[in-house]
This record gives sequence, C-alpha cells and structure tokens, in this order.
Amino acid sequence: MSIVLGIESSCDETAAALVTDGRVILAQRIASQDEAHRPYGGVVPEIAARAHAERIAPLIEATLADAGMTLDQVDAIAATAGPGLIGGVMVGLVTAKALAMATDKPLIAVNHLEGHALSPRLADASLEYPYLLLLVSGGHCQILLVEGVGRFRRIGTTIDDALGEAFDKSAKVLGLGYPGGPALERLALQGDARKVPLPRPLKGSEEPHFSFAGLKSAVLRAKQSGEYADADIAASFQQAAIDCLIDRTRRALAKAGPVNALVVAGGVAANKAIRGALETLAEAHSLPFIAPPLALCTDNAAMIAWAGVERFERGQSDPLDVAARPRWPLDPEAETVRGAGVKA
Repeated sequence: MSIVLGIESSCDETAAALVTDGRVILAQRIASQDEAHRPYGGVVPEIAARAHAERIAPLIEATLADAGMTLDQVDAIAATAGPGLIGGVMVGLVTAKALAMATDKPLIAVNHLEGHALSPRLADASLEYPYLLLLVSGGHCQILLVEGVGRFRRIGTTIDDALGEAFDKSAKVLGLGYPGGPALERLALQGDARKVPLPRPLKGSEEPHFSFAGLKSAVLRAKQSGEYADADIAASFQQAAIDCLIDRTRRALAKAGPVNALVVAGGVAANKAIRGALETLAEAHSLPFIAPPLALCTDNAAMIAWAGVERFERGQSDPLDVAARPRWPLDPEAETVRGAGVKA
C-alpha cells in the first residue's frame, strides 16, 4: 500500500492529508482563514501567506498524529506548486521540499487544478478516463477533456471572470458577506428566479467559452434600481449562471467526442442547484454524472495527495528545485482566447 502526504496552500486554506492508493483518506486537516479575510471582503495575499507559514508545520504534525503515523511511513510527499497566490504556494512547496529532503522521500509537485480534476477518481473508483470535466471555482471556469494523468485538452474557458468570483461579487453586492457563494445559494432558495431579467452571456455561441462579467454587472444594476427583492436577485442570478453552464457544457459535449462520464469539480460544484442541472444534462446524454463529496469540492489536501498517488504509481516525481508557479495551465497547447481566459 502506497501512502502519500498531501499539502495544499494555494489560496486561503492551509491543509494536509494522508491518502492511500486504495482511495482511503487516513487523515486530513484544514485550517480556514475566513475570519482573517472577512473584514476585507476577500482574500488578502499577504495575510494568507503569513497564516500559511504559521499553521502549516503544526497542521502536518497533527495530521500524522491523527493517522498514528510518522513521516518514515509515508512513501511520497505531494504539494501544490501552482497555480495560486504565489506567497501561499511557496510556503507549502518549500515545506514539502524540506520534508522530502529530510526523509529522502520523492517530491511530487502537483498542479492545483489537476488536484480538482482528479478528485472525482478519489471518491469514485468506477470513473475511468476519458471524461468531460466542468471545473468551476473562485479562480477558474473551464471545460476539460481529461484523458489521463497530465493529459488534458481544454475545450472551453472563461474570457473574463470565473463563476465562483461572480457568485462572491454578487453576494457582496447583496450585502451577504464573505465567503459569499454559499450565502447567495441559501438566499436564492427564498427567491423567484423569474423576477429579475438578467443576461445569459455567450449562450448559444459556437465555442463553449464562458463570460460572467456582464452578468455580475447586471446584478449590481438590479440592486441599485431598488425594484427587486434581494432573494429574487439571488435566485435570478443563480438561474442565469446555471443556464450558461448547461448551454456551454452541452456544446462542449458535442465537441469532445466519446467520454465515460460528465464530471464537475471545484468549489462551485458544491452548489446543489448546479449539481442538479448538470445531472439532468448527463442523463439526457446517457452519461453517468459524477461529483465529488462536498468536502472534496473546496480546496483540500486530500485531492493533492490523491493526484500525488496517481503520479507516484506511474513512477513520476520532481526535483527539489522545482519552482512555484502563480500560473500553470493544464493544457499549455490550448488556443488563446480573447480576454482573461488566457490565464487558465
């Protein structure tokens, strides 16, 4: 049995986990920074990096203690090496390098997005390559054909904002605080999604790309008009986002070719309404719909450890001088699209 220690520090969650090649999470811990960032309405990179540096060593020690293990019993050490806030990424990666050097264990530098992309395979042993992945989070919104470990073909991406960012910014407009996405989802349950006329950017366009900046601006205008209840704005925004996701994913399914499943991952994948709509789409295409448990949707170290397991089993590791990367596309050969989507 192979056991990999995973370390995650790409944004505002400090996390460590121990995962086996049998898909067993032996232990995992996550230290949230929500309280530190709440006064600012979003993540402050300097505060995040400082918090990672303070918490990471005791967090790893506690995770090992939870499993009743020592580092000598670990086969490899995996850490997020990007993309993300570079200060936090460096804290986690440098820690992993030090542990790997001290114990003479292999180091595996994991792309944070690959952690999300492979996390459904940790939760569901039946999921086989290739599958179509909708990756939706605060910083990323992409549709990828996942053909294997390290083998991704990007079919669609956002040309401006990620959907998670649009959720959080819309929640801020509605005075829902931080983190806003879950709060907006709860408020939407009380509203009427037909009340507020909001746009569906790029719906019906040929290429399965996304755009949410205009939708976010429309939410602001709806709030400023004073004509609509906050719950109706929230419900209408969520439905508009779902309509865009389903339209774009349907288009991507037509372009991808044969796949074994439709999969969603990333923080926004925790949204129950989005999951339900995607499950209906998958059924219409006679495909299994697979979404990881909610605990594996948001940033966590179990997904990093599992990506490490997948790479370790294939004999892959990285040198100790591997660099942290603020930008790290899963498909570097993907065509450039207009707008900020080039970052993905």
